[in-house]
Amino acid sequence: MSKLLIDGRWVDGESVQPMLDKYNGSSYGEMAVASDEQVTQAVTAAQAAVAASTLTPYERYEILSESARQVDSRGALLRDLMRHEAGFTRADADNETKRCVQTLQLSAEEAKRLNGELVPMEAAAGMKNRLGFTVRVPRGVVCCITPFNSPLNTVAHKVGPALAGGNAVVLKPSNLTPLTAVELCRALLDSGLPPSLLALVNGPGERIGRRLLQDQRIAYYAFTGSTRVGREIQQAAGLRGVQLELGSIASTIVCHDADIAMAIPKIVNAGFRKAGQVCTSVQRLFVDRRIADDFVPRFVAAAKATRAGDPADAATVIGPMISREHARRAQSWVAEAVAGGARLLTGGSCEGSVLPPTILQDVRDDMRVYCEEIFAPVVSILVFDELDDAVRRANDSPFGLAAGLFTADLSTALRTARRMNFGGVHINEASSARVDVMPFGGVKDSGFGREGPAYAIREMTEERLITVAY
Repeated sequence: MSKLLIDGRWVDGESVQPMLDKYNGSSYGEMAVASDEQVTQAVTAAQAAVAASTLTPYERYEILSESARQVDSRGALLRDLMRHEAGFTRADADNETKRCVQTLQLSAEEAKRLNGELVPMEAAAGMKNRLGFTVRVPRGVVCCITPFNSPLNTVAHKVGPALAGGNAVVLKPSNLTPLTAVELCRALLDSGLPPSLLALVNGPGERIGRRLLQDQRIAYYAFTGSTRVGREIQQAAGLRGVQLELGSIASTIVCHDADIAMAIPKIVNAGFRKAGQVCTSVQRLFVDRRIADDFVPRFVAAAKATRAGDPADAATVIGPMISREHARRAQSWVAEAVAGGARLLTGGSCEGSVLPPTILQDVRDDMRVYCEEIFAPVVSILVFDELDDAVRRANDSPFGLAAGLFTADLSTALRTARRMNFGGVHINEASSARVDVMPFGGVKDSGFGREGPAYAIREMTEERLITVAY
């Protein structure tokens, strides 16, 4: 059984949560569930630990660098865990692990680079013989609340920069995928991190999450999840710092001059990998009418050739959704759209928790598959005549996380990117294109703040001004 990490020790919880395989429902382990008192103990210990910490930036660099090596060496273990926990195929799990290694390496480098700047004090009248500069200091206790769809790398994107900045961390992973987070914590401790600087508490978000929000000793919250919960976190945090990566309805536009042979594999991957359970998965696919007759059949054929099923099978590209309930909900939205006049080009029926690649056309703007986040391997093709109309419809959403645009015209690319109201616009890539070094975050109801170690570490530290008269 996996335990909680509190005050540097692995401890039992108040109860035990059985862990069931997302594809076949078999038991693969157990996870301790924290009591309210244990959550409070975790914050108390973390607060004391950060106050007493003497780790230098270079020592934090060494610890995080070693943790990257530790994670890399545990690839087989992590692959099996993520197959059970998240339904990841081998390719998805290996990619998740490789990206986590890179995120930890980047976090390590940022620990060494974190610095302030010189303030030109003598540029002001009467400031002769006065020096000013800023330094970056830890916020204190950082609470990281992470989702099921990226149980390793998203955790690293929050924990890595927080530790690199000198903070203590209280981690609350998704209770659907906690064991992968446990292994990351073990890797950090095995790398020399003082154990009291890291805590892990597991349990239902409605109780554990709210308990963490009530604790005023937490200085900063880093959260990835739904917009509904994000609003609750922002309201409860008050004047404390937050980074929120929330909901999304991601769009990708394919212009008439796009390289179709290049675009289709990227869009298939972006729409269906991880069973479409990625906040930047292509949900709205806008295709220029001039190429639609060529593009649509080729896209459908590529989706049909993408195998869905048992993630333990090496030939499987798309594994199960996180639960049968999630799969049935997505199937019901598809059926609702078809009943309302949409055409089903492929997919649409789930077997257990597996929903194969599903493509719709003739979707109306008021259908849920269009106007709500489906978080499933479902793509709606929307044919357009004018690029301005495609941009308008892509922007016509409460969300704004990421978008893709395929075109051979550089002028079209740059002009259009400026008009798209998203946190990131990727030219000749689909909406889910991401490199861990880049700033990642959204606008509107997709939240605010940025992931990416170089950007997150500055948000997880505070700027302090120091002046000297001499």
